[in-house]
Amino acid sequence: MDRRLLVDTGVLVDIERALVDPATVDFDDDVRMSIVSLSEYMVGIALAQPVYRPRMQQLLDRVLRAVPVVPYDEEIQPTHVELLAWTRRHGCPRAQHDLIIAATAVATGRILVTTDHKARFDGLPGLEVTYVR
Repeated sequence: MDRRLLVDTGVLVDIERALVDPATVDFDDDVRMSIVSLSEYMVGIALAQPVYRPRMQQLLDRVLRAVPVVPYDEEIQPTHVELLAWTRRHGCPRAQHDLIIAATAVATGRILVTTDHKARFDGLPGLEVTYVR
């Protein structure tokens, strides 16, 4: 398919919980994950009840073998600043982690794949979003 995708945290969570079919994200595409999404998922593992941690970690290990992680760096940071300024000018603030994830998608020319309707990714300039579930 050759789409350039950035997978958001909620997609991993919903795959692990069997709420989203893993085939929703075609790993034949050019798939990446933001370092912020990785961190959010790892916090979820740390906070999970011990009985769920092994399954969550196994999923993360499988994903990390197939999906490179995009760092928050000097290439992403200017786009983050632009999006943050845009949200403030337009009176529609967003959560900081969500803006960094959005900036990562925009700066790297990727489609953000997410389950998070509450993040209000729609309408952010330059961001293409695909919602699953």
